[in-house]
Order: sequence, then structure tokens, then C-alpha cells
Amino acid sequence: MGAALVSVGGDAVRSGHDGETGDRDLIRIRTMAMFATVLVVAFAGGASFGQGPGAVEEVVGADANRFDFFVTNAGWITYLLIALSIVTGAMIIEHFVSIRRATIVPQDTVTRIKEFIDQKKYVDAVKFAAEDPSMVGYVVGAGLVEASNGYAAMERAVEESLDERSAKLFRKIEYLNAIGNVAPMIGLFGTVYGMIELFLSIKAHQQIPPAGVVADKISIALVTTFWGLAVAIPALSAFAFLRTKVDVLTAECAITSEKLLAVFKPSVTAKPKPAVSEPGERKS
Repeated sequence: MGAALVSVGGDAVRSGHDGETGDRDLIRIRTMAMFATVLVVAFAGGASFGQGPGAVEEVVGADANRFDFFVTNAGWITYLLIALSIVTGAMIIEHFVSIRRATIVPQDTVTRIKEFIDQKKYVDAVKFAAEDPSMVGYVVGAGLVEASNGYAAMERAVEESLDERSAKLFRKIEYLNAIGNVAPMIGLFGTVYGMIELFLSIKAHQQIPPAGVVADKISIALVTTFWGLAVAIPALSAFAFLRTKVDVLTAECAITSEKLLAVFKPSVTAKPKPAVSEPGERKS
């Protein structure tokens, strides 16, 4: 299992994972774009869904006013927050699909690697781990590459690979945290903007403007706050859930990797017990 394992295993791990990382990122980008398109279409058609021809004619004026109130009146601020909500929804869907036990610690991968190790087919185990996209495959493969350097080196490799993959997952979901914190600030910006517009109207009229003008300016402040919270609440909730999930799956991956590589752990030789003197026997 010596130098051949290191040379073949190292090349397999580097080439396999580097090639598949780009493919997985491209697939995720395409998936997010697809979900964003679906959400845009759903949002555009949601107002008239489920209504008959007569009902549409009766409520078309109310729907138009409601759309103006929630979307049009606040202008670009609302458009920006709606775009953020679409991106957030697509990211949440992608993260829930990619961050789960079946992709991080798949049982099939664990079983195959265990079979190779039990049969002492270490080179085959390294090659299989290099081609497997899961975290447990990457971690165990990194440990097997260091087998010729001793169990301590294998443990260090496992720890470093675990830190690398978990940090990558945390960076991935961190965008949800950023959006969840920025969206309310954008909404607050719209609130301040709406109040400024109201006071400018009061200054221009030299009196309290008509109720319609006051309502229009205040609606900008309320609607932008509404959209900011509508984006932030799902984003922060999903981030908290996914962060816990990453911690749990990383710990599970560490335990599984340790069990798979336990066969390489050197056995502890029991220390001989000191001889016990018989009663009455004198020590020389």
C-alpha cells in the first residue's frame, strides 16, 4: 500500500475533484436560473390565477390598484427587493437540494469504500473516493492518500479536508445571511425616502396635502418595509436551518470517516503487569 497508493491516489483525488467541481457549479447556476424564471412567471401570473372571465372583469380595477400599491408606487426600490426575493427563493431551493445526507454522506459511498478497505484494495478505494462527489468520499480519499505516512498523517488529512469542505458549505449559505441582513436596510431606505417625499409635498403646498397625496407617500414607506421583511424572514430562517444542518452533517461525516479508517489505526500493546511478590517473600 506504500508509494503506489500515494502516487496514484494523489493524482486521482486532484483530477477527479477539480474536474467535477466546475461541472457541479455550472449545474447549480443553471438550476438557480431555471427556478428564478419559474418564480418570475408565477409572480407575473399569480394575480389572475383561478379567476373566471366574469370575476376578472369585476376586480380588474382593484387588482390594478393593488399592484400599483405593492409594486409600482415605490419604483426601483420595490423592483430591487422583488429581484432579491426571486434570487433568495432560487438559492433556498438549490441549497435544500444539495445540502442533505444523500449528497454529503451517502450510504452507497460508505458501503463501497468499506468493501474496498476490507478487501485491502486500497488503490481502488482511493480511485473510487476521488470520483465520488460527496464530502465523505473526499475526506476518506484524503486520509487514504496519507496512509504510507502513518495514522497521525491520515488524521491530519481528514481534519484538514473536513475543515475545507465545511468552510465551503458555510460560505455557500452565507449569501442568505447577507441578503437577510441587507434587505431590511433597503426597505428602511425606502421608508426614509417615502417620508422625505411626504415632507417635500407639505413644503410645496405650504399645508397638509390632500389625503391621496399623503397616502401615496406613506405607502412607499410601508411597502418597501414590507418587501424588505418579506425577503429577510425566509432568507434568515433558511440560513439558520442550513447552518445547523451543515454542522450535523459535518459531524456525521467525521464520525463515518473515522470508522472507515479505523483499520489503519495501530493497535495499543498492553503493558506487562509488575510481578506480585508472594507473602513472606523478601525482595532482593
